[in-house]
Amino acid sequence: MDNIPLVSVIVTTYNRKYLLSKTINSILNQAYKNFELIVVDNFSNYDFLSHIKSFNDQRIRPYQNINDGIIAKNRNFGIKKAKGSYIAFCDDDDLWYPEKLTVCSKFINENTDL
Repeated sequence: MDNIPLVSVIVTTYNRKYLLSKTINSILNQAYKNFELIVVDNFSNYDFLSHIKSFNDQRIRPYQNINDGIIAKNRNFGIKKAKGSYIAFCDDDDLWYPEKLTVCSKFINENTDL
């Protein structure tokens, strides 16, 4: 996987455990496997860290950060933690088709002059 760029997927969340679970599963089921999943929680009212650990996937990197009601703060926090060549955002109530990252990566690679 040395020549396949790492994609940093950033998900921000707050108090949506059930929806977040579905979102995380849709990301983990990507055909494109070279990604890290950065989940930034605004201190939800459940045990967020235990919930993330239950997925048992080393690609998931959980963080908690107070965003004062401004989601962009936690997106920016996630960007600072990212290690990937590319960054993708996914909301905590969105689902991705399994080919999402494959299609996006292919497009970027074929259009590097954009």
